[in-house]
Amino acid sequence: MFLHTFYPQPIILSLGPINFYWYGLFISLGITAGLVVGLKLAKRYQIASDLIWELLFWLLPAGFVGARLYHILTNWQYYLAQPLEILKFWQGGLAIHGAIFGSLLALIIFSKKYRLSFWQLADILAPALALGQAIGRWGNYFNQELFGLPTNLPWGIPIELANRPFGYLNFSYFHPTFLYESLLNFFIFLILFGLHFLKIKKNKKIPKGNIFLIYLILYSVVRFFLEFIRLDEAPLIFDLKFAQLISLLIIIGTLFILSIKKPQSPFTN
Repeated sequence: MFLHTFYPQPIILSLGPINFYWYGLFISLGITAGLVVGLKLAKRYQIASDLIWELLFWLLPAGFVGARLYHILTNWQYYLAQPLEILKFWQGGLAIHGAIFGSLLALIIFSKKYRLSFWQLADILAPALALGQAIGRWGNYFNQELFGLPTNLPWGIPIELANRPFGYLNFSYFHPTFLYESLLNFFIFLILFGLHFLKIKKNKKIPKGNIFLIYLILYSVVRFFLEFIRLDEAPLIFDLKFAQLISLLIIIGTLFILSIKKPQSPFTN
């Protein structure tokens, strides 16, 4: 299998002092694919494409700052010792939980500013976000990060010695957790897009916001279980990785919101 023998490199091309990274390429491709999905769904819900473009310019900086801050805070000892590394975001280090929190804050402000339904916009963004994650995870592969425990499976990936945690120098192949998450995120995208199809084409009564809340639950379940095999260092709280604890809190909070959410809410116009 290709993944079993290929050693990825983070740089696509170097032009003098300027380097172009696979990580940045896949993040850009994920954003582009998500934008295409968002524009198509917005058109179906009779939301002007200009609003979606403007929303994009709200979400990108908010999501980026949130993603970077979350990563830095969960690895604060490393960045405290090497503060200049904070600026090197092109080498990786964008946490999806931080991106979600940052984007949600921007979405709340945006929806109130333009008197739009927060829940409807969140529903439109949900499949776009899942597809963007599915594509963006391949950037982690080329950075040789976020891989899993050693494995003898034929799709195990080789990792350079410099990128392995201490104690794993004698193993050859590791679980491609980036691939697992990419495939599962794509499956989540299909589910969410299918729910939009049922709502638009089949006139199924799916309350506003439920598609987004389903995304939060599905992704959080995926992330919770994948953390058991991921090897990246993370703070432990109650014997759970920080990302697992956040995922559990998101699942509990989302289920609570679903139980009390009414068709008309402060976010629904």
